[in-house]
Amino acid sequence: MKIIYEQCESVGELQSKLASSIAEKSFFLVLDDVWHSEAWTDLLSTPLHAAATGIILVTTRDDTIARIIGVDHTHRVDLMSAYVGWELLWMSMNIKEEKQVQNLRDTGIEIVRSCGGLPLAIRVIAKVLANQDQTENEWRLILGKNAWSMSKLPNELRGALYLSYDVLPHQLKQCFLYCAVYPEDVTIHRDDLTRMWIAEGFIDKQEGQLLEDTAEKYYYELIHRNLLQPDVLSFDHSNCKMHDLLRQLACHLSREECYVGDPESLGSNTLCKIRRILVVTKKDTVELPSMDKDQYKARTYRTSYQKPLRVDDSLFKQLTYLRVLDLTGSLVQSIPSYIGNLIHLRLLDLDGTDISHLPESIGNLQNLQILNLQRCKSLHSLPLATTHLCNLRRLGIDYTPINQVPKGIGRLKFLNDLEGFLIRGGDDNTKMQDGWNLQELAHLSQLRRLDLNKLERATPWTSTDTLLLTDKKHLKALNLCCTEPADEAYSEERISNVEMIFEKLTPPRNLKQLIILAFFGRRFPTWLSTSHLSSLTNLSLIYCQSCVRLPPVGHLPNLKYLRIVRATAITKIGPEFVGCGVGNLRPTEAVAFPKLEVLVIEDMPNWEEWSFVEEEEEDAAAASKEGGEDASAATKQQGEALSPKSWLLPCLEELQLVDCLKLRVLPHQLGQQATSLKELLIRRASCLKTVEDLRFLSGLLSVCGCEDLEIVSNLPQVRELYVGGCPNLRGVEELGSLDQLFLYKDMQEISSLWVPQLQEQRHQLHGDELEVIDWH
Repeated sequence: MKIIYEQCESVGELQSKLASSIAEKSFFLVLDDVWHSEAWTDLLSTPLHAAATGIILVTTRDDTIARIIGVDHTHRVDLMSAYVGWELLWMSMNIKEEKQVQNLRDTGIEIVRSCGGLPLAIRVIAKVLANQDQTENEWRLILGKNAWSMSKLPNELRGALYLSYDVLPHQLKQCFLYCAVYPEDVTIHRDDLTRMWIAEGFIDKQEGQLLEDTAEKYYYELIHRNLLQPDVLSFDHSNCKMHDLLRQLACHLSREECYVGDPESLGSNTLCKIRRILVVTKKDTVELPSMDKDQYKARTYRTSYQKPLRVDDSLFKQLTYLRVLDLTGSLVQSIPSYIGNLIHLRLLDLDGTDISHLPESIGNLQNLQILNLQRCKSLHSLPLATTHLCNLRRLGIDYTPINQVPKGIGRLKFLNDLEGFLIRGGDDNTKMQDGWNLQELAHLSQLRRLDLNKLERATPWTSTDTLLLTDKKHLKALNLCCTEPADEAYSEERISNVEMIFEKLTPPRNLKQLIILAFFGRRFPTWLSTSHLSSLTNLSLIYCQSCVRLPPVGHLPNLKYLRIVRATAITKIGPEFVGCGVGNLRPTEAVAFPKLEVLVIEDMPNWEEWSFVEEEEEDAAAASKEGGEDASAATKQQGEALSPKSWLLPCLEELQLVDCLKLRVLPHQLGQQATSLKELLIRRASCLKTVEDLRFLSGLLSVCGCEDLEIVSNLPQVRELYVGGCPNLRGVEELGSLDQLFLYKDMQEISSLWVPQLQEQRHQLHGDELEVIDWH
């Protein structure tokens, strides 16, 4: 059942839509972690009566919520026992010595009991203890701190939660409390949060480091202390959330300075004390109460992303002390010229607004450090005064159709984050131009992140400029982008030119993230094939549709994430991909992809073959499979000579193959070498016939839309199997550890050939039933 809510709909209209959708039907509804009863009383309670029958499961910490909803049966979850809590504590601290576990056990159990048996409290106190010497005396000192008995706090925030805040260094306390300006349960983006910390002045300058590097360290320290929860779907934990109890703690401790709600509801006596405002309102337009502008002392003003709001222009006159103004997604069409009076402003975020121009008075904002103008669909030019923003550290204009920029961006010497550097295509003898010269980058010595767009418009430069990027010692993230290809073919001259441009854009050795997008040269730059990028951790090659070979990146010692998308000229991926056969890597000498954890290959319509070794070695492996024990022994001996230990993908945990329509076979080395593989997802690999002999795959296998797939076999450690759109899958066997089988509705008939055997195997090996679930 899918019910779409339109932002223009009233509650009554949504109730009618809900009632008509479930009329005379049965439903099962889960309301998880309910803190407020309004969702039930104001929205759900009336329309749900239209259903024939229904079951509602509610989880909440508040008995009052359960009574208002009118639950029939209540199940109270027991608190964690002291002994289970002690195990969670020492395992969260990564204590491995049995003697140390025993020595600290009694004090540890006391600490667990002081945490009230709450897993969150145990996890945060574990990180407090981890920063101390692991002795009973040190732990006793922690147990004796006054923070355990802080009586002025609500009961649920006392003890370990408050202590985890109390022991933070001063600068981290500020950063933690600032997270209260985010709504409950919202995803927090690392870069947005750290920029606001910088704008508020929370980040102290450290020698040899940019403020952004220090702020990022603070962010990961809060994650390490379990005060922020990383989003598991973001590979580098660049997204996170805040547990509702920890957010309550931050809101409570900053309640006199931070306000979340409709500022119109506040009196002037309260509003003049507020320093940070997050606007959350049911109204369409937000206005501030009439009050003398000198009475407003707010330093941060944000509108909630949850609902686009109209913003009254008076805001720009009233909030004269602002440092952070975040109007992301607001219904703002113009910025008044008197924004230039906000002389304290350090961060201006207009991401996703409808503005069509910025006033030249923006040049008066001499303290402005961050200017976000991304996804502004109606904005086509930057004001001349942009180059007068002498303290600007970030300019973000990606996904905004800018075609006129002021000359002289190289004058912004503190600029370190430039998302959307447009390459000039025409004459640069005017104050305004359609992009910038690459040579202007030479003056930006602090660049930390750089997106170069429309690189096909660049012109080759002299050999004296080849260090354009190489000497950028702070550069960590680099995107090299051409315009996405049109239908017509590129001329040989343009292909040669773009290859030459990319060849000369040699990144610095300290680069960590690299994206190459819509490159239409036939060969990748040679610096990608050497050991030059020894610090690289993330690499994405997207829409590189003319390259017939992938670069040999298996030698990169720190590469953790690799994504390849729509390399349409690729028909075969062979040993050259890992470095074999090009003179810089052999299995006997090195490990290929030594730290790679995630490999994603998608939208490869012409890719047919995949191998990691030369053809004669593949033939020997095939012979061993067909020729019995003697051939197998010979191949084993040959394999041992080639690879005395795992030489390929030893850290690979996740492999995704999506829309690889012609791929016929998975390389057998995956089953022999990828010893850490936990997840394999295969989507729409129409020609793939077998998935077998992956003896180290230990978590999840998902196969969907694989029309020719016939066999899934010999996956002894797989615990979850998802299958859909595989009409010829007639054999699934030797999955001895399988716990759960998820079958899409189109698999019901064909799966009857092999589900009974899987169920029997489960019963024989484990004595219980295989869980078979309809997957929709």
